[in-house]
Amino acid sequence: MFAHTLRITALAALVIGIAAAASTRAASFEASRTHYLTFNRAVALPGVTLHSGTYIFELANPDSTQDIVRVMSRDRKTVYFTAFTRTVGRPSAMPLTELVSIREVPADQPAPITVWWSDPSLGRQFIYAR
Repeated sequence: MFAHTLRITALAALVIGIAAAASTRAASFEASRTHYLTFNRAVALPGVTLHSGTYIFELANPDSTQDIVRVMSRDRKTVYFTAFTRTVGRPSAMPLTELVSIREVPADQPAPITVWWSDPSLGRQFIYAR
């Protein structure tokens, strides 16, 4: 009887440990898909200008599709941008600290964000009309 109870206890501990590890990994994955980005000048996304400040960039639904990016105010009360994007690979020479790529424009214009680097190896390229 004692051996049976010991086996059941060990099995329950194993199941709880696996569930906790999976939960931690999922939380870590989700956290890497949300970034708080601060800009010291105006930047642009297709159809919208973001003035200097802090914004949340995140995958709208990382469980079903990683193509839709949402950009919101820091307090999550205002959604400024939601759209499909393209997956692009991060160039090997690009530092991991670079979270966006911006196209150069004259100083009086908002700089268009071309890619949000949502992952160490991948980014989300914004689609601009030509």
